[in-house]
Amino acid sequence: MGVREAIEETLSSALVHLGVNPDHVQFVVERPQRLEHGEFSTNLAMVAAKSVGENPRSFAEKLCQYLMDNPVDYQEKVEIAGPGFINFYLNYRYLHNELIQVLALGEDQFAKSNLGAHEKVILEFCSANPTGPLHVGNGWWASYGDALARLLRRCGYQVSTEYYVNDTGGQIRRLGESLLARRAGKEVNEDGYQGEYVSVLSETYDGPEEVLEAGKWAAEKNLETIRDSLEKLGIHFNVWYSQASIEESGAVQEMVELLEAKGLVVDQDGKKLFLSTKFGDSRDRFLTKSDGDFTYLAGDIAYHYNKLVIRGFDRAIDIFGADHHGQVASLKAAMEALEIGASRLEIILGQMVSLLSGSDRLKFSKRKGNLIPLGDLVDDLGPSATRILSLSTSIDRATSVDIDKVTAESMDNPVYYIQYAHARMASIERVRDQKGIIVPEISKINLSLLSHPRELALLREMRMLPEIVEEAAKERAPFKVANWLKEFSGLFHSFYHDCYVISDSVDLELTYARLALVAGCKLALRVALSLLGVEALERM
Repeated sequence: MGVREAIEETLSSALVHLGVNPDHVQFVVERPQRLEHGEFSTNLAMVAAKSVGENPRSFAEKLCQYLMDNPVDYQEKVEIAGPGFINFYLNYRYLHNELIQVLALGEDQFAKSNLGAHEKVILEFCSANPTGPLHVGNGWWASYGDALARLLRRCGYQVSTEYYVNDTGGQIRRLGESLLARRAGKEVNEDGYQGEYVSVLSETYDGPEEVLEAGKWAAEKNLETIRDSLEKLGIHFNVWYSQASIEESGAVQEMVELLEAKGLVVDQDGKKLFLSTKFGDSRDRFLTKSDGDFTYLAGDIAYHYNKLVIRGFDRAIDIFGADHHGQVASLKAAMEALEIGASRLEIILGQMVSLLSGSDRLKFSKRKGNLIPLGDLVDDLGPSATRILSLSTSIDRATSVDIDKVTAESMDNPVYYIQYAHARMASIERVRDQKGIIVPEISKINLSLLSHPRELALLREMRMLPEIVEEAAKERAPFKVANWLKEFSGLFHSFYHDCYVISDSVDLELTYARLALVAGCKLALRVALSLLGVEALERM
């Protein structure tokens, strides 16, 4: 049991002692923003006082008396602050014991939880149309999806990652038309695909003058480049799922018939109209076009029915670009109409990204061809830098990335800053080995020597990682792990400058304690880096 949990348990016992049912009181135990307010603080007195007809401060005094008579481990004192907050002040032994626990758990178990309780999740992300190479505009959130999958797995979810290949419909025909036009030396239609990659593909296409076949051929070639770009980032999908396979199997037609049987589809001007407004959508949506082809929505509904009913996932999480916001209400309405439940479908929208270099702002359009292939960016920055950059801000915020800054080898570069911290930890351990220092087992090290403010700050931040991981998983927010990495790396750089680990001026017993601290820091940093898919460099 952790310290926070021990405090919560003791406070619940205090309520019982004071005649209050703890099941009826929702209180929190949290870390104050300022260390002078203690290691932990609770609002219990303020939320429970009303139930016993007392003012919060007088009830806090009774709680404090109970805590003094029944102290939690490591408790030095408790104080009442403001209108009734109770602050807990603990001795440093609890931080030293946290270090022992971190080292005992190791990389495989530290910051691991059972939050997901084996819930089966299918996570679809990236899924850029194979009408061109993966560019920065549509591939920026690939790292987000991969990091989210890693976080969820760390927290006990059973996660399958999936790329939905939109390999059918009008876009494939337009791609075929564009390819054939280039092969014939003609201009591409205004609504076609005009990028240079189409010209390159046209030089090797030797198939018939048939639009759909040419489009499918080009889509398959583009899909190969997409796989290569993702491979450069170390991203691998469990499943590549074909949209064409859904349609060819008859699943879309079956889904439309299922909705018709429920009285939720009507004919309008020769098209099938889904009455989605019955389930909260802003307007009703067509499932077929005037030529009888299915709409994208029809295929998407059948695809999600396949995920949640046919394949039996408990939850589906989709990561879309912001331009797909109109699909959210429609898909959720369909999940309600099919009695699947809208709550089993999560749709996360990633906002626009732009790259800055000097005074230039670079934007992306696949059709116009002014795109920057994601693979090229990875080649320039490296996979780890690309990942950290794309995970440094919340997905629901528009992002601008200064390329000049992140290619500089300086502490102003957040990528360099984080990876250099791990390299410094590794360098300390190399010096340890070169000097032949044999560190005793942890039970024989005097960890009470770790009392410098820099050391204690590292220990406090290290023990926060398990909470950060759970919070990031719950909120689908890998950027919180990236933020922890920046904060923790900064604390380690300060420790590195102020607290010599191996030196003639440092007592050997203190060296042992600091080496144990470095080992714990390195372990925690490696866990966090692995959750973002970032390499832990031994040298820089």
